Amino acid sequence: MIIYKILRADEWTELDAKGESRGAPIDVEDGYIHFSTAEQAPETAAKHFAGETGLKLLAYDSDMLTPLRWEASRGGQLFPHLYARLRRDQALWVADLPLGPDGHIFPHGMA
Repeated sequence: MIIYKILRADEWTELDAKGESRGAPIDVEDGYIHFSTAEQAPETAAKHFAGETGLKLLAYDSDMLTPLRWEASRGGQLFPHLYARLRRDQALWVADLPLGPDGHIFPHGMA
C-alpha cells in the first residue's frame, strides 16, 4: 500500500540534504513519523496544514518501512506510524502540494 507524508519546505530541505530526518516537530514529540493513507491525506492537510504553502507530498511503500504500526487516531481510524527515521531514498516520489482556493491540490489519481 502506498502511504503519504506531508512536509513543510524546511522539513523537506533537511530530508533532501541529509537523506534522513526525525520528521516534523510533532513526529519528534510523539516518537514516530506520522503517515496517512490516500483517503486520509486530504483531511490531514486540512487539519494540520490549513493555508500553508510550499508543502511537499512524499509517497512511500508501506511494505518497505519498518517498524511500521497501524494505530488508532482521529475518530478511531488506523493511521500508519513509522518508528524509525524518515529516509529520502525510500520515497517512491515527491511532489509539490499546492494550495488552491478550496484547500490543497493532491496529484491526480492519488486522493
